[in-house]
Amino acid sequence: MRLLNSQKKQYKAIGHSLKPVVIIAENGLSEGVLSELKRALKDHELIKIKVNVEDREDKKVLINEVCNQTTSTLIQVIGKTALIFRPADKPNPKLSNILRNQGAL
Repeated sequence: MRLLNSQKKQYKAIGHSLKPVVIIAENGLSEGVLSELKRALKDHELIKIKVNVEDREDKKVLINEVCNQTTSTLIQVIGKTALIFRPADKPNPKLSNILRNQGAL
């Protein structure tokens, strides 16, 4: 999914205050981690994930794999933390980080 630069800027501002909801370690992308990522994206649309992998190339590959497996869009990577977005079919105003923070921007 292609996002406009203005949308990315808005999502980065929202993501600044978010905490990582999923941590991916050296074991990589297991079925349990993948299902939790999909659930979190369905509920919140915009989430932070922490990738505890030392090698930069491995981290980049793992983040790309997460985006491919969850059909999400990478917004930003800072250090070991990635911000990813996937629009929900029917966003829940109480759970969606996008809807809950639109008034704050």
